[in-house]
Amino acid sequence: MTEISASHQVLLERYRASHIGVFGLPGLVLARGDGAYVWDVDGNRYLDLLGGIAVNALGHGHPELVGAISKQAAELVHVSNFFTTPAQIEAAEAVLRIAQAPQGSGVFFCNSGSEAVETAIKLSRRTGRTGIVAVGGAFHGRTTGAVSLTHKEAYRAPFEPLLPGVLHVAPGDVEALRAAVGPDTAMVLLEPIQGEAGVVAPPVGYLAAAREITRDAGALLVLDEIQTGIGRTGAWFAHQLEGVVPDAITIAKGLGGGVPIGGLVTFGPEVTGLLTAGQHGSTFGGNPLACSAALAVLATIESEGLLEHAVAAGDFLVDRVEALAHPLVTGVRGAGLLRAITLAQPIAPAVARLARSHGFIVNPVAADALRLAPPLVITTDQLATFVDALPAILDEAVKESA
Repeated sequence: MTEISASHQVLLERYRASHIGVFGLPGLVLARGDGAYVWDVDGNRYLDLLGGIAVNALGHGHPELVGAISKQAAELVHVSNFFTTPAQIEAAEAVLRIAQAPQGSGVFFCNSGSEAVETAIKLSRRTGRTGIVAVGGAFHGRTTGAVSLTHKEAYRAPFEPLLPGVLHVAPGDVEALRAAVGPDTAMVLLEPIQGEAGVVAPPVGYLAAAREITRDAGALLVLDEIQTGIGRTGAWFAHQLEGVVPDAITIAKGLGGGVPIGGLVTFGPEVTGLLTAGQHGSTFGGNPLACSAALAVLATIESEGLLEHAVAAGDFLVDRVEALAHPLVTGVRGAGLLRAITLAQPIAPAVARLARSHGFIVNPVAADALRLAPPLVITTDQLATFVDALPAILDEAVKESA
């Protein structure tokens, strides 16, 4: 079991003294990474089963990503959007290709998922309508517009009044969605799998029903693929698993492999044309460094067969966890390498803390669920080390809570 040193504690106290406390006190000070592993400043190694919350798609220190960033940094880091660069053009073309977007589609690059959602809000306002429908359990970001669409009361209440005209409906309920969408609805915003809610997927057919409902009402269907995109579920984007074509998607997280980049992808010329010159912008969005990182991530996912690997590794994880037949494990949900192990008792925070002391990083996304979103390059052997250690960790957590 790993322990942190006095000097490690000093660094954490320096963090506390120098930062606005929105994140609380971090659990560790990390110093380096390699593949699916990270090391803290004491030299303790951890299997990173969270991947920076689905960001580190290629893990840590992948040579293709390091090489692309290094090369671009030596040539050109930033030029402003008065100009463009080959990297920005090629990255947009690559994103449109993997999104299977039709002719006349477009990409707006920004720096984060929240910014992508803000862009989607502005896109929806250009329809001439103002109503937005989101879903209970949704998480779309922390900026003022994005948090207006996020459902968790604790995130919203300190900053009210928020964006008007937002309606949250019960998750997975087609009839509730149908009743909420009307002539004033500009956009329905949905996550194909709700990450922060605990890796919860809607019933099969829900996205297709949402497509039908929005099309009939003349509203936009925008899918939040920030956490589920870039191969995380075994497809480039989770909505592709159901064959649904939205009006737009928001992307970020895994796209840059750790370099901040986000974007809004519009499908077709009618939607793309809603935003015109001068109506939106970003100083850093689409900079050549971030776009070069994105190109390296996308090319490596393809060349290393990581879409297929995400499916196989995710299935392996499910099979091995279920084979434990541990009384505290009630199931595994999600898709690909976005998974939650559900627990029979609300001990996930204790399990995550104890897992870290055993050398594993997991996320207690809910009181009774552990979220796993490891690098797409993680091996089944590495996953097996966690599954093999899980029963003892669970038993230890139960003893603590007794």
